[in-house]
Amino acid sequence: MTGSEYLKAAESSPDGARRALFDEYYNYVYTIVRSRLAALSREDCEECVSDVFAQVFFLLDGEGIYGGELKGIISTVAKRRATDRFRKASRQPEVFSLDDADFEWSTGENIEEDAEKELRQQAILDCIERLGEPDSTIVLQRYYYGSTSKQIAQALGMKPSAVRMRCARALKRLKNALNDIV
Repeated sequence: MTGSEYLKAAESSPDGARRALFDEYYNYVYTIVRSRLAALSREDCEECVSDVFAQVFFLLDGEGIYGGELKGIISTVAKRRATDRFRKASRQPEVFSLDDADFEWSTGENIEEDAEKELRQQAILDCIERLGEPDSTIVLQRYYYGSTSKQIAQALGMKPSAVRMRCARALKRLKNALNDIV
């Protein structure tokens, strides 16, 4: 669909023109956005695609003078929106609190065993907390939530190799701290 075709369709039915443009370019825009936001969730990508089309519709409906090929405009808007979304996500690292961690503290069957288990888990969590940031977040993400080094690195704005190195060093410190307790 060209700009002039869109304008013609928009004269008779603005919603129909938007739907036709959306249907024609959805896969194209989603591919651009997904390639730039591979680390984010599918919902984030779909939200970014919606933002792209909203901006494209605003540009086309607001100015209404563009009669050329729309693919270039759409790809530029998609790339810029995806880049903005990625930057925003990487600036706000997701830090997990020990209070958010889900643990089974008690099964209720053997009170003495459950109490020992609870004390062990609390001691481990205390030692992890004493590692400080970002080491405590890295260890929790890696071993309690099963996140990969790449996922943790993107959330914390670090390189995956730095995450792996910090994790290895944090585990050594954690092991020494736990040996001191025992």
